[in-house]
Amino acid sequence: MRPRVKYQIIYRNRNRYPVFAMCHFFDVSRSGYYDYVKRLDRPAHDAVVADIIREQQKKCDKTYGYRRMWKWLEKAKKIRRNPKTILRIMKKYELLSEIRRRRKWRQMGQQLHKYENLLNREFQADRPNHKWVTDISYIHTGQGVLYLSVIRDLYDNSVVAYKTGTSQSVNLVLDTIRLAMQKEKKVAAELQLHSDQGSQYTSQAYFDLTKEYGITPSMSRRGNCYDNAYGREFLLLPQNRVHLQTPGKHF
Repeated sequence: MRPRVKYQIIYRNRNRYPVFAMCHFFDVSRSGYYDYVKRLDRPAHDAVVADIIREQQKKCDKTYGYRRMWKWLEKAKKIRRNPKTILRIMKKYELLSEIRRRRKWRQMGQQLHKYENLLNREFQADRPNHKWVTDISYIHTGQGVLYLSVIRDLYDNSVVAYKTGTSQSVNLVLDTIRLAMQKEKKVAAELQLHSDQGSQYTSQAYFDLTKEYGITPSMSRRGNCYDNAYGREFLLLPQNRVHLQTPGKHF
């Protein structure tokens, strides 16, 4: 008979016969029996610790690994357990941290086209309407968020055109380009329009419109905001947001 089975029999009859007599009868040690009893009580202790761990994992969005949880329990809750015990409890109650893998960049929806970085941070132009930069920003108003699409000319840093809308849709960008082309009758044959890699600028509609106007799209490298620093810098200046209400190209 295995020791575990003997311990189970002793435990079931602990109120009928003396424990030491049963341990002697079954030829097992009392220390071994009481260690077995301690392990029987462990699920209740585990459940208490598991509830505390579960609450903390909710707060941290399941980002705590067992080592970090072990340290937090000691420091914040004064619960001292072996790190492997914490790992066992977290496995048992499915409280292990969730590994968040870095998302791979991918095109979605209407994101179809990407373009070379023709501007290459050369934020100067030797003639008007040769290099344009564009970007979208947002403005908080009393009625909600207002999105602002702007095209600037790098020749003199002037605003060629701007449009506002309640959503940063591709139509907001397309309307800005149409307005710019209506206002500027004379543009260079090799006009470049530089943007970031927002979905509006990688869409089929953006591709079709720039092709229709003979515009050569240029695009920042992925994850590099400095490639379109001039377009974004203007939108970040509060005084420019106010001045956009003034008609005309120069502000």
